[in-house]
Amino acid sequence: MQLFAVRLQANQDLKQELREFVQKNQIKAGCILTGIGSLQQAVIRFANQPNVVPLTEYFEIISLSGTLSIYGIHLHIAIADANGKVLGGHLSDGSIIYTTAEIVLAEATHLTFLRTPDPQTGYQELEIAQNQ
Repeated sequence: MQLFAVRLQANQDLKQELREFVQKNQIKAGCILTGIGSLQQAVIRFANQPNVVPLTEYFEIISLSGTLSIYGIHLHIAIADANGKVLGGHLSDGSIIYTTAEIVLAEATHLTFLRTPDPQTGYQELEIAQNQ
């Protein structure tokens, strides 16, 4: 297993930067161990909803989790507003960092995470392959 630590800065797109980090480092089977920070805009798809929702206020990132690979990433986020109300769902592009995002990733070097069509769900779902 290999560990990576990433600090993202203000005005960067959280998901886009993680996607680029994964491509640059050729991560084939990664996961987020921890992710905290703040957002000035969050774009989330809530459970069982077809569309993303842009939320334009300041949020604390309470938790960031998911799987990452050069073949695709799937991330969920929990955020808290100024009153401590927590929202969460599927992280989408357009979630912009306010001050910072501190993220620690792990890569399982013996695995590859693929994204393949699942006829039952209609989504590109995780397929786990053992490396030779």
